[in-house]
Amino acid sequence: MEILSENKSHGGRQLVVKHASAATGTDMIFSIFLPPQAEQGGKLPVIWYLSGLTCTHANVTEKGEYRAGCAELGLIFVAPDTSPRGDDVPDAEGYDFGQGAGFYVDATEEPWAKNYRMWSYVTEELPALVAARFPADMDRQGITGHSMGGHGALTIALNFPERFRSVSAFAPIVAPSQVPWGQKALGGYLGEDRSTWRRHDAVALIEDGASVDEILVDVGDSDTFIEKELRPELLERACREAGIPLTLRIQPGYDHSYYFISTFMADHLHWHAERLLEG
Repeated sequence: MEILSENKSHGGRQLVVKHASAATGTDMIFSIFLPPQAEQGGKLPVIWYLSGLTCTHANVTEKGEYRAGCAELGLIFVAPDTSPRGDDVPDAEGYDFGQGAGFYVDATEEPWAKNYRMWSYVTEELPALVAARFPADMDRQGITGHSMGGHGALTIALNFPERFRSVSAFAPIVAPSQVPWGQKALGGYLGEDRSTWRRHDAVALIEDGASVDEILVDVGDSDTFIEKELRPELLERACREAGIPLTLRIQPGYDHSYYFISTFMADHLHWHAERLLEG
């Protein structure tokens, strides 16, 4: 593990870390913020943040405005990359498939299967590394994300409800099986058997009986992707029919950008903290 950069912020330490990944067969980079409470001993709750299409760890690290809230609340904040990268890693034209667009699945189709194992990376390898090297309390984990990363956060929480005390999302792709972004990604990485897609579709998972205690979602009503790609009404209906408490906030005037995310980041951190710090 190599620390690429370290900066003091809000009394804590913002690190950018590189390590060799067995899951992806490449070097991977993630950022981790350790609040000032990390210097006092003991372990702290962890928030996982999964980024959207085209992003790296850097987008939220530089524009997410989470450090003040994490320092106030005593939360570790971890942001992985969105895909494997490198000259030897397969890629595709367009922003919505290939490098920068791993969709948080383990690909089974060639040529993607060797490297595009972001599900294993995010759910197994990176948590083990963080737990071993940082003061992270793995009994108090929350997960959130944006767009493609909101899809990842919801599907991971629904697959591992015993692991995560809280889950939220910013403008998530809630039903990838039913929208162009998701159909392209899931078909390309997992093949044409749509039954294999359901594990990676939040609405389908809920329809199939998966559940979490509650969900917080924010979406801007000026988001240009809301009607075609995000479809929050599908999550609202699925949660209502399954009896899962969903707080869906349609924010007037906000779009899909980090101006939107940073505006409501503190709300999400406090929401997670209420669930991670109780008991």
